Order: sequence, then C-alpha cells, then structure tokens
Amino acid sequence: MNRFVKLSFILAMTATVSALALSEAQAQYYRGGNGNTVLVTPDGRILEQYPDGGGYSMARDGRGRRVLVDTYGNVVATEMRASTYYPKAPARDAYNDNGYGNGGRYGDTQLSNNGGYRDYRQYRTDGYGQQDQDIVTGGIPRDGDIQRQPLDDQPMPGKSPNQMNSTGNDYASIDPQQGTPDIIRKPQPADPVITLKGKSKMEITALEVFLARQGISPGAIDGRMGANVTKAIYAYQQMTGQTLDPNNTDAILEQLRMSGGMPIINYTITAADAAGPYVASIPEDYAAKSQMPSLGYTSTTEMLAERFHMDEGYLKALNPGVDFTVPGNTIKVVNTGPAKIGAVAKILADKGRKQVFAYDANGTLIAAYPASIGSADTPSPSGTVTVERVAFNPGYTYNPKINFQQGVNDKVLNIPPGPNGPVGTVWMALSKPTYGIHGTPDPSRIGKSQSHGCVRLTNWDATELAKMVKPGVVVEFVD
Repeated sequence: MNRFVKLSFILAMTATVSALALSEAQAQYYRGGNGNTVLVTPDGRILEQYPDGGGYSMARDGRGRRVLVDTYGNVVATEMRASTYYPKAPARDAYNDNGYGNGGRYGDTQLSNNGGYRDYRQYRTDGYGQQDQDIVTGGIPRDGDIQRQPLDDQPMPGKSPNQMNSTGNDYASIDPQQGTPDIIRKPQPADPVITLKGKSKMEITALEVFLARQGISPGAIDGRMGANVTKAIYAYQQMTGQTLDPNNTDAILEQLRMSGGMPIINYTITAADAAGPYVASIPEDYAAKSQMPSLGYTSTTEMLAERFHMDEGYLKALNPGVDFTVPGNTIKVVNTGPAKIGAVAKILADKGRKQVFAYDANGTLIAAYPASIGSADTPSPSGTVTVERVAFNPGYTYNPKINFQQGVNDKVLNIPPGPNGPVGTVWMALSKPTYGIHGTPDPSRIGKSQSHGCVRLTNWDATELAKMVKPGVVVEFVD
C-alpha cells in the first residue's frame, strides 16, 4: 500500500513539474521575442509574453493554426508567423525604455516605405474611423463552447439582463398615440428598364456607391447594372423627387466628391483582420451547423467584403494578386460612408419588387433596401404586423414542425450565431410567429432569390435598419 501511495505521489509530482515546465517554456518562448511566431489578439495586438495565471489552453482553429483560449472558450490570441507581420523582427535594445530597438513596441508597428514605423492601431477601424461593436464577426475553436440566449430575453450588446425593461428588451416601444404615418407611394413602371451606354465597372461602382450614401442600398456592390441597382434608382427618385441620370457619370462623381470623396479608397489590412479567427467552412446541413461552436466568417476576403458592402468576387477582382491574409497589404475597397441614422415609424415590404422601404413619422422615405421576401411554397405574411423585438448576433432554433423542412432533419436544432448563420447578424421578430426581418449568409443573392417566408436583407442593411427600429413599428406587406 505504501509503495502504491509513493508511486502515485511521484507520478503526480512529475506531471506537475512537466506542466510547469511547459508553461515556463511557453512564457520564455514569447518573452524572449522568438522571431518565428507571434501571438495576435482578436483586436490586433501582439502579446509580448504568454499570459500569466492558469486557465488557458491551446486549440486549433479552422485553418489549422494554434489558438490560445481561456476557460470559457473565448479566443485570447492566435499564433501566426512573425514573418507574416514584419520583414524582420526589431532587435532588442537593453538601453531602450520599452525594451525594443528602433522605437515603438514590437507588435504595434509595421515598416513603412521609408523604413520608419507606423502605428497599427490607426487602422483598427471599419474604414470610416469607428468600429461597429454590435456585430460579432469572429469564431471560436471547434472544441470551445458557447452560451446561447433565447431571442425573447436577449439584451442589447454591452448591457446586462437586469437593464432590460419589463417587456423583455431594452428598446422603448413606439408611442401608441404616435400613430402610423400615411405613406404616399408614387407610381413606378411595372417593368422598369434603365439602359447604360457603355459604362465601365468603375462607373457603375460610382453609381452604386452614390445610391448607398443616400440610404438607398443597391445590395452587394459588384460593379454591375442589375435589378437591385435599377430598383435603387427609382427609390432615390421617390425619396428626393429628382430624376437621376445613371449615364451622367461626371455629375455622379461630383456629388460623390461633395459627400465623402471618391467611390474607391485604399485600406490597409490590419493584424486583427488577418488573425480572425475564422472557421474552415460552413456546412449546408442544419444538423452539422448545430454542432459547430460558431458560424463565423470563413476567410479574410469574406469578412472584408461584408465590412465594405461588396460582393466578395468583386473585392478580389479589384485587388488581383493581393494576399489578403498579410497585415500591411493595401487593398482597394468601396467607400459607402457612414450608416444611415434616423427613427423608422413604418416599414413597407414590397413582395413584387423585392424591396423594403423605411419611412419616418412624417411619411418620408428615409431608406430602402433590396430584399428576398417569401416564395410560392413558403409565402410571406399579408397585411400588417409589428416589430416585437430586435436581437443582434442571434442564434437560431430550427423546428421542422413550425418552420420548413431542411434536408432530412426532423428534430429541433439549436444553431449557433454568426454572420454565416441562417438569419445572419440581426433578427427583428414580427408579431406573426416565426416570421421576421433578418440578415443572410449570402449577401450577393439578396433580391435575386427567395426566402422561407421571412424578409431577408444583407447583414449590413439589416443592421442599419435594426438600429433605426423600435418594437411597435408597423410592417406592412404589399403585393
């Protein structure tokens, strides 16, 4: 018995010493400024050393990279090659106050063309100077864990459940005395046709960006004159009472110059952009989706395309030969400007035109979006309903008995949140059960495909609309 206890004690001590040696080796590895790899945090910082304290473990993300996670499954940092970030790691200078030569902290700088260093932190934005904190774009390792919240009781980001009001959300409801504004809709051609005269992709892009800046979304910007752009032109004329000539590129460029600058700008890929983390792929089967910890972006190009309201293929075409995974690389993106703001009092969902119109309390059109609205098999509601609640980055509960049949799945499935989830990054629940206005994992198909009865928008359009909506807003479906 004594021999057994002694043996157990020796084995336990050996395991403890090994674990401590591993932690110390990792700490020395990063503390010593190893030039091969660096740990990049989700906000783009590079860790100088392995985090102190316990509760951390290493996992693999969808691209096979080592990911440091805490006990709750949150990503702390992603291990990446230092050569991806810097041509050569700065040499350590014992006489420098911050411990590294050439000035600036190792991990927060990049070599500029003149050999100096520039601060990475100036690029940690959405392209317009601020980040949108409401959308969760990253994933977590496959062996991590997530906590799902029911849509009914989900608070707004950054607020605790005890800050919610008695109705189960933290939005103020529309004042019943306010009433619903009368909407005067100007007649539009039954089959509107607009012909462009030899316009290039760049000129069509300028038209799309101009419309987007006015609050009239053309959907995913792709440099093509499609149905979504045509609908947006007519919506602009309805909004302003002015006729827009899409062939007058000079006038469009002049208006762009006065409203935020040229339609194409340069953007420098940041460390956070490259680090992700990303998931390897998104399965079609809902049962497989339900087993994933997150339905995040699958690549840097997919994430950047959504951030800049672009078709992913068009983003790649604008930047031939560019490696989007390398921080410091400069790419061309469209400049749609800041999101539309205001207070929406009524939403009109036009099934025939596959378009959503948002009006203020005076009946003035303030925004319009291309949409996928219902299908012959699963039609959208008719008549009038109201918005009941809004949730950002929601999970999704699939129930074949009350939703639709997906593949061979005949059981209730809880599908995790993420921009590639069935409802994208936003869910605006309507008073008719199971119906809502939401985002999508396929932004380039909006307005060109059908939905399962709900109103589907691009993730960025759904987010913009959701921030202007309160529970109680009337949604009218028209044919």
